Order: sequence, then structure tokens, then C-alpha cells
Amino acid sequence: MTAQGVATTVKDDRVVPMWKQRWTIFSHNRLAVISAIFLIVITLLCFLVPWLHPTNQTNQALALNGTWNATPSWSHWLGTDSSGFDELGRIFYGGEYSLTLGIFAGLITILVGTVYGMVAGLFGGIIDSVLMRILDALLSIPAIFLLITLITLFQRSTFFLIIIIGVTGWFGNARIVRGDALLIRNLEYTQAANSMGAGKWHIIRRHVFPNSISNIVTVATFSVADAILALSTLGFLGLGIQTPQTDWGTMLQNGTSQISNGYWWEIYPLAITFISVIVAINYIGDALRDAFEVRLLEH
Repeated sequence: MTAQGVATTVKDDRVVPMWKQRWTIFSHNRLAVISAIFLIVITLLCFLVPWLHPTNQTNQALALNGTWNATPSWSHWLGTDSSGFDELGRIFYGGEYSLTLGIFAGLITILVGTVYGMVAGLFGGIIDSVLMRILDALLSIPAIFLLITLITLFQRSTFFLIIIIGVTGWFGNARIVRGDALLIRNLEYTQAANSMGAGKWHIIRRHVFPNSISNIVTVATFSVADAILALSTLGFLGLGIQTPQTDWGTMLQNGTSQISNGYWWEIYPLAITFISVIVAINYIGDALRDAFEVRLLEH
């Protein structure tokens, strides 16, 4: 065999880094790549447009100048709303709060749900029974009623909305993670670790979590979309972020009250943006599930 042949063999046998394998799997899903680019662009616009294209989004002084419900023009590309706010700037201004809240509430959701589900599934016995009965009781309460109840008890600030949506959205996630933990704890390598004296937290860290990462990442991605939808639902009911701040749900509620007057620019551009963001997050979640699936990786 020639030196070139040896070199080729060595190169072919070289282990591909896991991050590169995951990137390859993700990048092969073109819809997910397009969705990721779209989501990055929208996120950047939400945080940069208020600085690059400053508009009045904190008071209704514009309404005094006769610019409320103005049609799209060179001055206002997407017109103005019923309060005189520039609609294009308003979409990105509201998106800044919707995306920020969605990300942080989603992180709380997946953190609480993952810990709860792993503890219940791995410890089993009386601990699992008690934790699952508590979870069943929480799942029996309609989510929207629970959200509205908590909103009326606490302030409607951005911080409390993040906490409330985060601590009420982890119930389904916990069930998914518990199912993984129940399966993994009965596998041979987990039982071998148990027989060698490994503790529960060691098994969670070294076996349960790595082998559940596919579902955890997928659920985490969907949790962000669910948190944005939850905030939008509250905003549509008039329980969203308090003025002068706004969110997409509040804007949709205001827009629907004006659509009958023919002010289409107050609802359609925002609705398209909102739906596109949710769909993009779902496509990314599907691709991440495949990218983090241990069985699709080379070891």
C-alpha cells in the first residue's frame, strides 16, 4: 500500500467530532436552516430597528398630530395604528418583549420540567407516585385559567410574566423526560452502574441526561414557542405586558378591533410575522431533535 493510501485510510478512520456530526444533520434540513436564518434576522431586527429607525413607541403624542390609523406611506411604511404609533416600529418593539419573554420563560419551563421528570422517573417508587399525582392535579387545571388566576394575583410586569408563564408550562415536559428516565434506568449500563455503587445523581448526570438530550432540546425549543403563544394569548385577552410596553398578542387584539374599518395594515403584517416565527421555531425544534439523537451519531 502506498503512503498516499495509508494516509487516506487514516483520514477515513478518523472520528468526526460530535458537534460537526450534529451540524451536518441539522444543515441537511433546509427548512430548519432557512427557519434559523429567518429567526436570527427577526431577532436582530427586534433589537436593532428601535435604534436604527427610532420611532415614538412610548406615548400617544403622535395621535394629537392627526396620524392615527394612517395608511402606509413613505413616512410610515406600514402605516400607523389607532394610537398613532408607527406600525413597523411597533411590530419590532413588541417583538423585543415577546421574544425575550419567550426565551426566558422557555428556559424556566425546560429546567423545572427536566429536573422534576428525571427525579420522578429515576427514583421511582413512592417518590414517583407522589410527584405524578401532583402533576396530574396540575394538568387537570386548564392552562389558560391557571395563567389568568396567577396574573390577577401578581403584577403584570415583564419579570412576573416570565415567572408565571415559566412555572405553568413545564407539566407536559416533565412527563416526556420522566418517560425517558423510566426507560433508561432499566437499561443494562444503568443497572451496571447501580451494581457498582453509583449514586442517583451520578446516573442522572452520566446516563439519563446525555441519553435524553434529544427530547430535552426538542422540548426546550417548543417551550419557547409555547411561551410566546401563552404571552400572546394573555395579550389578546388584555392581560399582557402593560403599556407603554407592548407585545404581539396585545397588538393583535388592537388590530382585530380595527380590521372591520379596513385598516388591514394593523393586523396582517403582524399576523404574518407572528405565525412565521412560531412555525420557524417548530422547524428548528424538529431538526434539533434529529441532530441530538444519539442513535444518528457515530461513536
